[in-house]
Amino acid sequence: MIKKRTAKILAFRYKILALILLILAGGLVLLPKYQKNEGIKPDLLLANAISLERYISTDQIAHKLISQDPSFILVDVRDEASFKSYTLPNAINIPLKKILDNDSARFLNQSQYDVVFFSNDNFYADQAWILCNRLGYKNLRVLKGGMNTWYNTIINPPKPTEDMPEEAFKLYDTRKAASMFFGVFYPEQVKPVEVVKPKIVPKKIITVEKKKMPVEGGC
Repeated sequence: MIKKRTAKILAFRYKILALILLILAGGLVLLPKYQKNEGIKPDLLLANAISLERYISTDQIAHKLISQDPSFILVDVRDEASFKSYTLPNAINIPLKKILDNDSARFLNQSQYDVVFFSNDNFYADQAWILCNRLGYKNLRVLKGGMNTWYNTIINPPKPTEDMPEEAFKLYDTRKAASMFFGVFYPEQVKPVEVVKPKIVPKKIITVEKKKMPVEGGC
């Protein structure tokens, strides 16, 4: 019952997010910076905003990080305090409010790298994506579910129940191995130390026979 209620809340939240994206996509046209026909056309922006192809999963990102794939840049669009508290390996921090700064363009306007935005969920990352997409930047992606999904799938993967299919156990093993790569510790990693009891060797007692002293004669 609780799971169904949570699913409904999430579904409603993502509908609201989609609506906000559409409003942003249309609203950006009214900004002075975009009245000079910079970037892509509004109708193309709207089409891109509806598409889900921009999303990349946490499993895909984990695989890229583990295999040291150099073809992507992780951009944390949260505030600096959140970034310093915890972020993904090798990520750079460009807060959402600085996305349009001139200094940010050299990281975001890429032709040879994929730029992957992420935040706690999709909310700020999607906004960063739509701003950069409007400018005509290429190879833009969004980490689906953000840090929340990263924690719930890679760092703390749920263990499947016995009634689940074999694929669920294989995925769990893969995610568990990934979590260990990123520093998660599991109790079964510690092998019990075998206590070796010292052998007690009985001490050999050597007896020494006392010599009888000669009896001295009297006078």
